[in-house]
Amino acid sequence: MNIVRIRGENMEEEIDLKELFKMFWKYKVIIILITVIFAIIGFCYTEYYVVPKYKSTTTLLLAQNSAQDTQDATNEITQTDINLNQKLVSTYSILVKSKSVINQVLENLSMDKGLEEELKNSITVKAVEDTQVIEITYVNENPVIAYKVANELANVFCEKVKEIYNISNIYIVDKAELPEEPYNINHMKTILIFAFIGAGISCMGIFIFSLFDTTVKTAEDVEKNTGLIVLAQVPEIKVGGKKK
Repeated sequence: MNIVRIRGENMEEEIDLKELFKMFWKYKVIIILITVIFAIIGFCYTEYYVVPKYKSTTTLLLAQNSAQDTQDATNEITQTDINLNQKLVSTYSILVKSKSVINQVLENLSMDKGLEEELKNSITVKAVEDTQVIEITYVNENPVIAYKVANELANVFCEKVKEIYNISNIYIVDKAELPEEPYNINHMKTILIFAFIGAGISCMGIFIFSLFDTTVKTAEDVEKNTGLIVLAQVPEIKVGGKKK
C-alpha cells in the first residue's frame, strides 16, 4: 500500500510538471516577444548608453641590479635577491603614478596640465605575482590617447628610475599597442543577459498568473479541485454554424 501511495504522489507531481510545460508552451509567443524586447533593450543599452573605453598596456621587466651583475654568472639567484626585486617592484608601482612622472608625460605629449588628476586615476599598475614584471595600463575614451600615454608613461618612468636610483635595471618588454575595440563593451554578452532576464520575467509572470487563475477549464480541473469524479460531459452542439 505504501508503494502505491508513493507512486501515486510521484505521478501527481509529474503531471503537474507536464501541465507547467504546457502552460509555458501555450504562452510561448508572449515569452518569445518579451525575450526579444529585452534583447533589443540590451543592445540599445550598450550601443547608446555605455561610453566606450579603451585600454592599452605596456610591460616592464625589473632585471638584476648592478651589484648583482658583479656576481659570478654561474651563481644562482637567491631568495633574498628575489624578495629585494619584488620590493622594488612595489616601489616602482607607486613611482609610476607620482606627480613628477605624470607631469612629464603631459608635457611630452603636449597635454593640458589640468588633466593630471584624471590621468592619474586612469592609470593601473599591476605587479605580476611571483615575478619581476610590471604592467602599466592606461584607460581613455580615445584609443590613440590610451596608446600614446601608456607608451610615454613607460619611457618617462624608466628615465626617472635611472635618475633617482642611478641604475639601469628596468626594461620595456612589450610596448603598448593601439586598441581596436573598447574593453568595456560586449554586445553579445549583454544581449544574452538581457534576453535571459526577459525570459525569466515572462515565465515567472505566467506562473504567478496561473497560481491565481481558479477558472475551471476541463473535467480534470473539476476532479482535481473538488475530488469528485466527472460522470458525463455535455458536448458542444453546432446550431446554424454556431456553437451552443
